[in-house]
Amino acid sequence: MSDLIAKAPMDVRLASIVTPVIEGLGYELVRLRFMGGKTPRLQIMADTPDGHIEVDDCAKISRSVSAILDVEDPIEGEYNLEVSSPGIDRPLTRLKDFETYAGYEAKLQTAELISNRKNFRGKLMGVEDGEVLIDIAEGTIGLAFDWLTEAKLVLTDALIAESLKAKKDSGFDPEAFDEIEEVTEENP
Repeated sequence: MSDLIAKAPMDVRLASIVTPVIEGLGYELVRLRFMGGKTPRLQIMADTPDGHIEVDDCAKISRSVSAILDVEDPIEGEYNLEVSSPGIDRPLTRLKDFETYAGYEAKLQTAELISNRKNFRGKLMGVEDGEVLIDIAEGTIGLAFDWLTEAKLVLTDALIAESLKAKKDSGFDPEAFDEIEEVTEENP
């Protein structure tokens, strides 16, 4: 794949199985990682095209993906399936993400040293001729998308404020929820 959605061969194989299911439901696969260990875990991050995925959406994706994985059976043994939103400080895995989040701070990592460094942090400036533009202390530079191994938004006050505004604009009403009741040991 020419993106950062799935990198390891197993991830690429799993992505090829689950992507049609996720897209068929009207969502986008943002990232997929299969992590081994005592209890292996398949982590899927998905989103809506407009970036407003909800818990019910994740549950719907989980049920559908689980069904296709049961049929295809690409993973030996038991594993946990985790479907989530990309979060506020989301990974940037597709070239279009760098356009969408232009103006926000991000951390980028390259496979090879570029000017004696692999890590770049700065303001995203969009995409030009297949290069991700990022404004760092030395000025605006272009990094070929294919050079990137990791990319992620940085959690800043501006990003949080924009996320809250988008949530409010989408009809989210925090007043519709019950108050949080604090429980102390004296008042169980």
